[in-house]
Amino acid sequence: MVKEATSNRSHLLSAIMAFRALSGETSQGGGLRHREGVQIVKGRKTEGGWIRPGLPVGVKVEMTGDRMYEFLGSLVQFVLPRLREFSGVEMPAERRSQQTPAGVSGVVSFGLPPTAMGLFPQIEVNLDSYPRVHGFHMHFVTNARGQGAQARARALLSGFQIPFIRSSR
Repeated sequence: MVKEATSNRSHLLSAIMAFRALSGETSQGGGLRHREGVQIVKGRKTEGGWIRPGLPVGVKVEMTGDRMYEFLGSLVQFVLPRLREFSGVEMPAERRSQQTPAGVSGVVSFGLPPTAMGLFPQIEVNLDSYPRVHGFHMHFVTNARGQGAQARARALLSGFQIPFIRSSR
C-alpha cells in the first residue's frame, strides 16, 4: 500500500515501475493464463479516514510459470541473504490450532521491508531511477487444501530454500 497515493496518483509510478521490472509484466498483460499484468489496487471501503472506495492505494501483480520461478530464484539467491534482519518467514506457534482458515488454505504470506526492493538485481541496476522504493507483501498460493495444507505449502517453499522460523508467541 502506498499511502501517499491517496493524495496524488503519481506516487504509484515508482511502485508500478518496480513491479514491472520484477515481474516482466506490463499493464496490458502478459503471461499465458493471466492477462491483467501489473494492476492498480483501489480501496473497497472507507478505513481510517484516508482510504475511500475507488481510490488507488497500491499495486499488485500475479505471476505464474517461468516468470514466477525467475522471481523466486532472485528472491532466494540475491535478496534474502542480503537482508540484515531477516532470519526467516515466521511460522505460527505449534500450540496454535491448525483448523483456522489460514491453516487449511495452503497460502503462505509474508512481507519484506522497503530495503528489500532495492536488492533485486532488476531494480538494483537502475535504483536511482526509482524515486521511492516500497515494501511489499507476497502471497504464495498453492493447491494444497484441508488439514495440514499450510505445512505442505511451507514444505514446498522450503524446497525453494525460503527459510522458516518458529514464532515464540
